[in-house]
Amino acid sequence: MRRLRAMIVKEIWAVLRDPKARLVLVLPPLIQLFIFTFATTLEVRNVDIGILDRSSGAHSAEIVSRISGSPNFRTIRRLTSPEALEKAVDRQEVIAAVVIDEDFDRAVTAHRPATIGVVLDGRRSNAAQIVSGYLSQIAGSVGADLAPRSQGSGDASGGSVVTNWYNPSLDYIWFTLPSLVAIITSVAGLSITSQTIARERELGTFDQLMVSPLRVHEVLIGKMVPPLLVGLFNGTLYLIVAPLIFGVPFTGSLILFYLSLTAYMLALIGVGMLVSAASATQQQAFLGSFLVTTPLILLSGYASPIDNMPGWLQVVTYANPARYFLVIVQGLFLKAMPAAAVFHQLWPLVIIACLTLSAAAWLFRARME
Repeated sequence: MRRLRAMIVKEIWAVLRDPKARLVLVLPPLIQLFIFTFATTLEVRNVDIGILDRSSGAHSAEIVSRISGSPNFRTIRRLTSPEALEKAVDRQEVIAAVVIDEDFDRAVTAHRPATIGVVLDGRRSNAAQIVSGYLSQIAGSVGADLAPRSQGSGDASGGSVVTNWYNPSLDYIWFTLPSLVAIITSVAGLSITSQTIARERELGTFDQLMVSPLRVHEVLIGKMVPPLLVGLFNGTLYLIVAPLIFGVPFTGSLILFYLSLTAYMLALIGVGMLVSAASATQQQAFLGSFLVTTPLILLSGYASPIDNMPGWLQVVTYANPARYFLVIVQGLFLKAMPAAAVFHQLWPLVIIACLTLSAAAWLFRARME
């Protein structure tokens, strides 16, 4: 225990010795949380819409007014001709243009089917599809209001009431912030761990470790503690910032959160140790951690659903620790995930942690020999 304690203290001082390094451990992850929370969203807001209204009637004016009143659209551009519409879309001045034909109001007045055309900029396909959905909802609401009531209906208060579970106001920050806790923690954990052994080689102290009475597991445990403490500290910081600043509630168990975060950090530390043990310099370790971090994020289900990936790639995601912790942290934040559901996602994390740490120990021992 004396040797192990000395190794842990040495590694902690190696991380905290430089004041700039201490600042980097806390400030950048916090800044990333603030920026990415607002930047990583699939909502489309502040876009410009063009309208070519050839009808100029009361019903078409109602549609235009509802589009103008939507919080998703920034500027409504009045277009006077199909040529002006084509130029506006071609120059990316608008992402979509609504076309209302001359007989639209006459058709609505005569209770005949009336249609509205929408021209979308296919160069921005994802945003254009979302904008198309917004416009379809507006047109559908107008159509529902203008539709004549069925004769003999005894209940005039028809309709449906929608209740959204876990995120009643459908605030997109509630979806992104818990996921960012997993993503940013993984980036910080991998970047710190991947430098540990490579730093020893670059500074020339790796030979001292080989001739010291320290055993392999003592060296590895000593190098595991600082990134684990940093990850727990960042996780605690995010846990405080989320409800106080962003209003995202944490409804689950703190014990389950820290237990899952510890297992997740150990899995990441094992991956980082593998990268560091295989690297000869800190520059190689940095590039290696970047090589690991990118697929870790993309295959976690954060950027796109895992179910949308090819079958063979879905199998690869089972080896990604972020896949499991992402489910845990979202469930603990938003829906008070019970212990049984947490453990269902936790045991693969524990297996990955055991495998990566064992592989790191084997590679470290092989490099020492």
